[in-house]
Amino acid sequence: MTTETTRYERMVREWVLGKLGRTFKEGAGRLKFPFIDPGGGYEGNLWDWDSFWAVYATLNLLDKDGCLAGKARADTGRPWLDYAEGNIANFFDRQEKDGYLPPSFVTWMQEESYEIVKHREGEIHNMHKPFLARQMALVSGWKNDKGWAAQYKDGLAAYFTRYEADYFNTRCGLYVWADDVMIGMDNDPATFGRPRFSTANLFLNCFMVPELRAGASLFAAWGDAAHAAALREKADRLSAAIRAECWDRRDRFFYSADVDIKTRSYHWYHKGLGVFWKTLPIKIRVWSGFLPMWAGIASAEEAAALVDLHVRDEKTFMAPYGICSLAMDEKMFDLRETNNPSNWLGPIWLVAQYCVFRGLMRYGYREQATDLCARTLRLLGRDLEKTGTLHEYYNPFTGEPVMNGDFVNWNVLALNMADELRGKPSMEDLICN
Repeated sequence: MTTETTRYERMVREWVLGKLGRTFKEGAGRLKFPFIDPGGGYEGNLWDWDSFWAVYATLNLLDKDGCLAGKARADTGRPWLDYAEGNIANFFDRQEKDGYLPPSFVTWMQEESYEIVKHREGEIHNMHKPFLARQMALVSGWKNDKGWAAQYKDGLAAYFTRYEADYFNTRCGLYVWADDVMIGMDNDPATFGRPRFSTANLFLNCFMVPELRAGASLFAAWGDAAHAAALREKADRLSAAIRAECWDRRDRFFYSADVDIKTRSYHWYHKGLGVFWKTLPIKIRVWSGFLPMWAGIASAEEAAALVDLHVRDEKTFMAPYGICSLAMDEKMFDLRETNNPSNWLGPIWLVAQYCVFRGLMRYGYREQATDLCARTLRLLGRDLEKTGTLHEYYNPFTGEPVMNGDFVNWNVLALNMADELRGKPSMEDLICN
């Protein structure tokens, strides 16, 4: 790394170590157990994938004795790992009997969450994104012990069953969002504003593959070989379905898919050859098109095309400060400040940078990974120089923050990138143990 990059990494590390402890919260309200919130404007929030990445980034910073910056415990006196285990305990404590689990909870809300209320009324809404088994496997890998999590075996089985029952499209073999609420990438055009149950989103499906594999590893460790084998088979079938339905041979890119495809009969019309294709590509280039590399789904040839035609393209994805969340030439590209939904129509998000980085490293594109890490550290370092803090998302061309100062969470992943380039194992290795 250059002298500038090294300096920015040092600044980011110092800021992170000074702020990270504030995101470790004691249980309150409807959250009985300690947990980790994202920081910034999300005080007292426990989110599904946010909490996973918080643990993923924190474990990378702990030394072999479990100390963070020389401290074995948070200011509350609890060991750091208690908060990771507390995330999981809170999720299962709030899980419905049929396996449903909403994406988030907050300490300050006294009434039951909207999603749970509607679920009890028989409505289907989106549930916990596929990071539950992975967070359990991540903590288990750090502890070198999966036995502690066996208490959640029935809940985890019910979680996977609920996903299969409510969100799996059997015709194409992909999972679909029920609606466009709390989908991670809030206003992803492939789902945002589209009909219910119509989108097999790449985000959902690519993250589901390693979620199923993590679940399989847990059930195997708990002595349930049949359940483990079933989850492994589902992961293999899902990987094949993603490549079959989401890879576009002409554009050489992965797209989310429209599953609302069928022959629609009108009187005596449409009695001949009907719709035999299972999906239609939603041809909007989103950063999630690179997730098949992160998940190890893409073939070597597909990965090469993604890197050569898309990662490197300065007219679509590669901006001065990293990978845009939406390709620059898409009609809905927009960098305005917005919350609820957050803006994923082009701004730089650190979690996207890390996932693309990890995919590049996985397929041997170290030079491109090094370049992306440098752009990321430059982005955060210059933000610290100008504002003294970090933000939730950024302008890809100027590096200016868009909104939400003091956001911690997946911004910490910039340090994972730097550490991995120096040879430190990825935290993925803990999940795969």
